[in-house]
Amino acid sequence: MKLSRLTIALYVGLIFASGAVLGVFGHSLYAVSTVKSNPTPEAVRKKKLAEMQSRMKLSDEQVAKINSIYDETRAKFHEVRERYRPEMDALEKAQRDKVRSVLSPEQQAEYERMLKEREEQQKQNGGRGSGPGI
Repeated sequence: MKLSRLTIALYVGLIFASGAVLGVFGHSLYAVSTVKSNPTPEAVRKKKLAEMQSRMKLSDEQVAKINSIYDETRAKFHEVRERYRPEMDALEKAQRDKVRSVLSPEQQAEYERMLKEREEQQKQNGGRGSGPGI
């Protein structure tokens, strides 16, 4: 059986259209499944406490004491972080200066733009970045 050119063109068009539909569907499925939200520390804490409360049958008094312990620990972490921040900032500055010394003037300009973009991303993410070495 010999197929006409019109029939072949219709088949090719149908195959192309079905590929496009599958591509759009696959992309939307992938995009939806890979988007993850970063929970806030408070949300993590509430979830952790709820699990402890349900699994260990904690009393309200125990929950209050554990909350107090978490508050105290958070304050100590913050204190340690602030104490070492100047040293960490100095290390990061030294790293960036060394990287700049390796780059050409054009590359340095692009490096500065890249650093600015990262800084903006960190502000949008609540200050949590990938760290100075990355």
